[in-house]
Amino acid sequence: MNSNDILLRPVISEKTTELTGMYKYVFRVSMNANKLSVAHAVRELFGVKPEKVNIMRVRGKLRRVRYKYGKRSAWKKAIITLRPGDKIELFESK
Repeated sequence: MNSNDILLRPVISEKTTELTGMYKYVFRVSMNANKLSVAHAVRELFGVKPEKVNIMRVRGKLRRVRYKYGKRSAWKKAIITLRPGDKIELFESK
């Protein structure tokens, strides 16, 4: 897989912006991705070497619209820990 196919998009929330202070960045990744492929993609796309990669699977939730039930699809997220001093410019605000 291509590195752009592994890292789909960053996850921006209140919790993930607090994690950037601890050099942790959160991305939504492909369901076929593993820790090694995510680390390689981060190294290739952003030019930083991750210290640790944690991957978790987020289950899809049941949602109700009027009288019918539907289900959101499941997805995977990766928490990437960098060495102190390294940063990913994508998350920095001006």
